Amino acid sequence: MAKIGRRNILSVVRLATPGAYLDGRARGEILMPGRYVPKGTLAGESFDVFVFRDSEDRLVATPETPRVMVGEFAALRVVSSDPHIGAFLDWGLAKDLFLPRREQTRAVAAGDWVVVYVFVDLKTDRVVATTRLGRHLNVAPPAYEENQAVELLVYGRTPLGYTAIVNSAHTGLLYHSEAPDALEVGSRLMAYVRAVRADGKIDLSVHPAGPAKVAPLKEQILEALRSAGGRLPYGDATPPEKIRAAFGSSKKAFKAAIGSLYRERLIVIAGGEISLAGRR
Repeated sequence: MAKIGRRNILSVVRLATPGAYLDGRARGEILMPGRYVPKGTLAGESFDVFVFRDSEDRLVATPETPRVMVGEFAALRVVSSDPHIGAFLDWGLAKDLFLPRREQTRAVAAGDWVVVYVFVDLKTDRVVATTRLGRHLNVAPPAYEENQAVELLVYGRTPLGYTAIVNSAHTGLLYHSEAPDALEVGSRLMAYVRAVRADGKIDLSVHPAGPAKVAPLKEQILEALRSAGGRLPYGDATPPEKIRAAFGSSKKAFKAAIGSLYRERLIVIAGGEISLAGRR
């Protein structure tokens, strides 16, 4: 049976003025409009198509691929919104994706970006979106290892940091001190697992821990020192925000890097600044 909201390989049953009718098996014939049917198409040919319902509630097929399909999370722009009905989102098809009012965690307005999960509404058999993400995240304790690389989709911000969907399955927190500046809702980025807490939530960082993190930062500090003539006004007492602005690093990682450079006798730490060894 053809799956709504997903791509399907369907064969042509017959050709008519509106287009090609494809074999949806238990769902019956599904129209692929004429503008998508290549010239010379014959009955029996197969097409890789996305199946959904049009504005008249008919099943239709298109070779186009939307930005998100059923079972996936994505950040989409709100095209229009009605406080009583819901909102419509741009997902890359001519017919916008419906976000019902009951599926919104907060009211949205045209121009907003929202992170949604896409599913088939069992009552209407339509593809719809929801911002109630928790229902669709995996609540089983994740089996991630410390320092494991993961993919994030940012969906919110708290006083502590950014809430993110981890590997399209779990929820995690990317602390402000461990994140790059100016992340927005919908940002996608790679990060590393710091720890998996008892409640199953995941602490994250954009930097790998240990030597994998410190080595490139050490070289960055040395290069900055060379470019600045051998001396920089950073040390143990430097505010974290200044370190982040200069090196894109947390203060903890910075201190580990300069400590390693000091032990290797490559720099000197004194008077609230660092300098290349032999330059003082």
